[in-house]
Amino acid sequence: MFIEQSIREDNKFWKYIIGSVLIVVVWTIGQLPLLFAVMVKSMADGNGFPLDETTLMTTLDSNTTLFLLMLSTVFAIAGVYIAQRFIHKQPLLSMLTARPKLDWNRIFFAFLVWAVLSALSALADYWMNPADFVIQFKPVPFLILFVIAVLMVPIQTSSEEFLFRGYLMQGFGGLARNRWIPLVLTSVIFGLLHIANPEVDKMGNIVLIYYIGTGFFLGILTLMDEGMELSLGFHAANNLVGALLVTADWSAFKTHAILKDVSEPSAGIDIILPVVIVYPILLFIFSRKYKWTGWQEKLTGDIHLTQPTTPTETFKNDE
Repeated sequence: MFIEQSIREDNKFWKYIIGSVLIVVVWTIGQLPLLFAVMVKSMADGNGFPLDETTLMTTLDSNTTLFLLMLSTVFAIAGVYIAQRFIHKQPLLSMLTARPKLDWNRIFFAFLVWAVLSALSALADYWMNPADFVIQFKPVPFLILFVIAVLMVPIQTSSEEFLFRGYLMQGFGGLARNRWIPLVLTSVIFGLLHIANPEVDKMGNIVLIYYIGTGFFLGILTLMDEGMELSLGFHAANNLVGALLVTADWSAFKTHAILKDVSEPSAGIDIILPVVIVYPILLFIFSRKYKWTGWQEKLTGDIHLTQPTTPTETFKNDE
């Protein structure tokens, strides 16, 4: 139902190609404020040009950098909305869930579960390996970080979910007319787009196992639950806890977090553990709570076009 509701005879795949280009262009425009601010500061400091990635991420205060980075994702969401509303002529809700309205209880449940588990995991790591961390808590910078993170990080994570588990999942589903191809493609693309992250540069391409595995986990959540509410909550909790609790010089988010990891990073069990153990446990928890059935059909089955032909009629159906 989630993928099917986007498929109409006039909603061809070439529209998703145009929409994707539009989203990338709008998102790129959203990065200009950060680039401009860094350029001005760099010139004022007498450093001039060119600007490499290190300069881009360290010239400004980390709170300012985080805010401007997150600001670009506001543009990305705007791009997704424009594409969905004016290119595909469908309501944004049809890209988010098969339910008549967004289920906020699902979002909050997934957020709470993963926020608690990831925070406990980070604190346990600190308790077992205290030499690997330093406490860098400073009340004022942390309070500013907290406000920015609470406001902006959910926007950042939602922009990724809108694009991958919503827009592209439905686009590839309409093209392939099955569920496994969009699941594979969106998961792999999601993982590969993180290849420029400093963690990958520091620990090697093996880290992509975690990113691609996370893409599969979020895609399975979306397909099994017929909507992206659970993936929205999980993703927001994952990045928010990371931004507030633990940072490192080699992490994607360099923030005024409470703890700073000063250990030498290496790709080990912590890369594989979430994918092969933690994510399956979470899938079991969600499946029991929401009574999922028909795993093979929902994840690998063909798409049967039984939905109404107009998007407004779609929401009259029961989930």
